[in-house]
Amino acid sequence: MKENVAEFLRRTILKIPLSEMKSILEAWDFLSEDQLQTINLKQRKEYLAQEVILLCEEKHASLDDVVLLDIVYTQFHGHQKLWNVFQMSKEPGEDVDLFDMEQFQSSFKRILQRALKNVTVSFRVYEKNSVWIRVAWGTQYSQPNQYKPTFVVYYPQTPYAFISSCHLKNTVPLLHQALKVASNHHQIVHLDLRSRHLDSLKAIVFREYNQTFENYNSTTSLQEASLSMCLDSKITHENTEEKVRVHRVTQETFGAYPQPQLEFAQYKLETKFKSNIGGGLLADRKEPFRCLVKFSSPHLLEALKSLAPAGIADAPLSPLLTCIPSKKMNYFKIRDK
Repeated sequence: MKENVAEFLRRTILKIPLSEMKSILEAWDFLSEDQLQTINLKQRKEYLAQEVILLCEEKHASLDDVVLLDIVYTQFHGHQKLWNVFQMSKEPGEDVDLFDMEQFQSSFKRILQRALKNVTVSFRVYEKNSVWIRVAWGTQYSQPNQYKPTFVVYYPQTPYAFISSCHLKNTVPLLHQALKVASNHHQIVHLDLRSRHLDSLKAIVFREYNQTFENYNSTTSLQEASLSMCLDSKITHENTEEKVRVHRVTQETFGAYPQPQLEFAQYKLETKFKSNIGGGLLADRKEPFRCLVKFSSPHLLEALKSLAPAGIADAPLSPLLTCIPSKKMNYFKIRDK
């Protein structure tokens, strides 16, 4: 095994938590069951890494093999990356093609390698419904940097792809071109939707977040909520009807299901000064006023859902806050009409 491959493997092993080491190595599916049994998972991680390297040397592990381990690690720790959502489209009237995984991978890799000499492209099909793509970028004069790759998660026969933030901006157009051509689409646009929680982004774009709500009986739940309020004699409710109304409006707005997990929503406001009184510095200002408002929370949508019941905000909340899942956006630009 080459020295640079061994070093890449060592660093990959060192970043895996010991509690997940066995699961990730098993999911990698490179070492045999007998080899995995010989690994001492209770020793210091540096020694454990050397032990894994020796086992991989026995199997003549290549860079492609180690790259697959990095993909598996990223699947376990996708929250460590910021994911951007992109939507592709076909020409009007164009038929949906049957998806061929081998053809997709071959086309994707060929497009990137024609445009850039030094690039490493690796694939891992995950649970038969998504393909994970790892791209390590180099230049015409330098080898690919395996420590700063870009990841793409594509769901075949859908228009959606999730791409981790690229540290090399000039590679973005190449990546988009490869994705469009390989998946037989003609256009790709950014949905202004970002998060570290890939599953939540997937739930939003595929509208999977409201599946629980389909079986939800709002009338029954409201009656139960009202009954529980009245039965507790230790609590004096100043306005039971208002609490019931807030509960109803909150359920109608957010549903009874857990919300997709997003960390932030950003609003850029651009407006001009308006007044019936002529003159003055502000009235003569040609440039619009601009401001940026950002809401952040470990679980923003659940936090917004709790505002009205907690008495912090009036119900219903502004549509600008509640439309995030339906509009598939958490970056907004608000301008004067």
